[in-house]
Amino acid sequence: METAGFTYGSDTSGLVWGFLFGRDGPPLALDSTAALAWLADGAARPAQEFVWLHFNLSHAASEKWLMTHTQLADEFYETLHQGSRSTRIEQAENTLIAVVNDVVHNFSFEASDISTMWASVAQNLVITARRAPLQSIERLRQAVIKNHEPIRSSVELLIHLLRDQADVLVNIVRDAVARVDDIEDHLLAGRLVPKREDLGAMRRVLVRLQRLLAPEPAALFRLLQRPPAWVSELDSLELRQSTEEFSVVLSDMSSLQERIKLLQEEIAASVNEENSRSLFVLTIVTVLALPINIIAGMLGMNVGGIPLAQHPQGFWIIVAIIVTFTVVAGWLVVRVQRNS
Repeated sequence: METAGFTYGSDTSGLVWGFLFGRDGPPLALDSTAALAWLADGAARPAQEFVWLHFNLSHAASEKWLMTHTQLADEFYETLHQGSRSTRIEQAENTLIAVVNDVVHNFSFEASDISTMWASVAQNLVITARRAPLQSIERLRQAVIKNHEPIRSSVELLIHLLRDQADVLVNIVRDAVARVDDIEDHLLAGRLVPKREDLGAMRRVLVRLQRLLAPEPAALFRLLQRPPAWVSELDSLELRQSTEEFSVVLSDMSSLQERIKLLQEEIAASVNEENSRSLFVLTIVTVLALPINIIAGMLGMNVGGIPLAQHPQGFWIIVAIIVTFTVVAGWLVVRVQRNS
């Protein structure tokens, strides 16, 4: 598939799309051939120009193409294969290395719907790579090709991505709040139709999102204290503001997790109360049936000397005894239940 078609596929190099910024007018779309020509013409290009190339790591040729035609820091390739995928922005060889976790399209609160994107941000070159199509990077692409939003620097492109990710998280939190509101309405109405497992699954996904998406404060603090020389003061300030906005969204997500936890506890208490009522009814039935079972078992023994066997009113005497014991047993059970 050609990059110019703006599909989710990639060309033979693994390039999904590419854009050239810094010229008059909207950004210019690039394929891998045009990107190679721009990379090779480093001395002649204007200083304000920079290129954004987005790769599909599921394509076997993408990482090889990057190693052959770009001079990315070794730390970038190391992060691609690291086990730790927590969101962070670090400095390596005068380059910003970012690990950004995001959700796929048609997010449905499944743990498998969370994936990772890696980015290398230099003054004139931005490389992003992912293994699955993600929402935030798609929002950034739409802002570039449809809204023609002005992006003056490579760092501003990264800032825009972080803010798009925060917007995606806001929508996820809103959707989760709507689901929780619906479950709470059912609970208040006394209809425990939603399963407690649904709340548990939602809470686990939100916890994983918060754990993966929360930026590492230590790495971010080091970066903001000593940014690369080519990062402007305005870009540093906006990067700080974008992380603060991100923290607000994560705080809302944490509050929603606590609300889900309280709902789980309330549902568990309702279920336990219902089970206690059922057990109480079963206990009463068992106690009420105990006298008749004992007496019937004794009178049904095939031995001599059964009392009242020859008495003309023996049956009614036994019935009276059973009724009396049943009433006394029921009264004792009710009294014990009231006192407990």
